[in-house]
Amino acid sequence: MAVNEKEMSFLEHLEELRWRIIKSVIGIVFGSIIVGIFVDFIVNNILFAPAKNTNPPLTIINLKPYGQFLLYMEVVLIGGVVLSVPNIIYQLWKFVEPALKSNEKKYVTSVVIFTSVCFLAGIVFAYYTILPASLTFFAGFGSNIIENKIAANEYMSFVLSLTLASGLVFELPMVSFFLSKIGILKPAFMRKYRRHAIVIILLIAGIVTPGPDITSQILLSIPLLFLYEVSILICKYSQKKVKE
Repeated sequence: MAVNEKEMSFLEHLEELRWRIIKSVIGIVFGSIIVGIFVDFIVNNILFAPAKNTNPPLTIINLKPYGQFLLYMEVVLIGGVVLSVPNIIYQLWKFVEPALKSNEKKYVTSVVIFTSVCFLAGIVFAYYTILPASLTFFAGFGSNIIENKIAANEYMSFVLSLTLASGLVFELPMVSFFLSKIGILKPAFMRKYRRHAIVIILLIAGIVTPGPDITSQILLSIPLLFLYEVSILICKYSQKKVKE
């Protein structure tokens, strides 16, 4: 914290946190409104499109009278959260900004952008690679006597767990950056335990990707291995900045 800045009291920190949460919620509301305008297109042409492209095509069914209404509300809310991710990250950083040094504050915008891009890139990657591969595997697996019909809420849970988890694991470079900045993680340590990291990455891919589909696990493991190597470079760059 700069010398000329006034140190905030505990109550002032709470007040600042309250306003950051309010601004984050406002961003989610605006994001949800945008998603609500295009919700029919999102549901028909984005969310359920992968199920129609499997061989054989999966059938999505509704089991409750209010099932589709709840589904649409869920899409609007979660879509609003995804759209407002940059704002949420920005509000988080603005909250911790008083604890940052003067030379660290100038990186806030870059960190917000990079964190948001990593998260959204993980979602996009899962949607276009892992999700189609997983659905194709499950659609063609088993007996032809059994017709694969999936409840809409179960399909939604499957898609969300896969895409959001992929978005989170794509934050590996940012996690490495923070750990290196505070001195916990070193580039030499990451290079030394690279083999151990590969095993952990394979385990994470197996946990994140639902079901026994090995193809989906491999598809997620490949970018994670690449991100691990990128994290080593980021960690090395961060250590240089600390020394400077």
